[in-house]
Amino acid sequence: MLLKAPIALVDAFADVPFSGNPAGICLVDEFPADVLMQSVAFEFNWSETAFLVRLEPSFYHIRWFSPLDEAPMCGHATLAAAHFLFEYNYVIGSSVEFQSLSGQLIVTKQTNENGESWLVMDFPAISVKDCTDAAEVESIQDVFDDDNMTVNIKSILKDSILYIVVLANEDEVRRCRPNLAKLKKLPCRAISVTAQSSNGCDFVSRYFAPQVGIPEDPVCGSSHCRLAPFWAKALGKDTLVAKQLSQRGGVLHLSLCPQTNRVSIAGQARTILTGQMAI
Repeated sequence: MLLKAPIALVDAFADVPFSGNPAGICLVDEFPADVLMQSVAFEFNWSETAFLVRLEPSFYHIRWFSPLDEAPMCGHATLAAAHFLFEYNYVIGSSVEFQSLSGQLIVTKQTNENGESWLVMDFPAISVKDCTDAAEVESIQDVFDDDNMTVNIKSILKDSILYIVVLANEDEVRRCRPNLAKLKKLPCRAISVTAQSSNGCDFVSRYFAPQVGIPEDPVCGSSHCRLAPFWAKALGKDTLVAKQLSQRGGVLHLSLCPQTNRVSIAGQARTILTGQMAI
């Protein structure tokens, strides 16, 4: 037998089942071969599957796999992993720390004034810069040329793995239909499409990553490590509420700390199933 381990499916950034973003959780004594973890993630075919190894009480090594590759950072699967560990008493106390490709990540369980339980993740804030290369801009605009609606691209920003496309309004984000075949050819991991909100939150977004087997990610935590600093500066506020406008949808509560260059990402989660992998 190659792998025998507890597994779970958890909906992250969800206050009710079957919303937010599903993540697979696999708790192992030690990481199996990369090819096996990748095969498991491909088999599950959720946006991300997280593998966890306990290092010390309340301290775990976490690795994230999309259906096609290992991810450098994943917010929703980290939230899902913390929820699973808290719910099934794998950690003691109100916080859990993860060692990851993105450094040390801490998730804290908090209760608000209404008695609701929230998980708050401490993640790095990631800066983006204007995309000024004419060929890149033209390629990104071409991704939206097949849309039947007019998309008004206000600006395009980027870092080493992600493009952020800022549109004129929330309705354009909701209705846009990027050409995924063209998007797969861009030199990036994914595209986040965003705009200021006009409906009860600060900004909205959607996230497309067909390059790694995710046509549209229901709720992406890691993209908000970029979106939070951008919208904090644009709106002149460090505390933000964001909504991802996928079919499943999800809400994220964000708090930027410029002094430490970190962003707090708060959300809820629901366990959908648990079991044991035996392959």
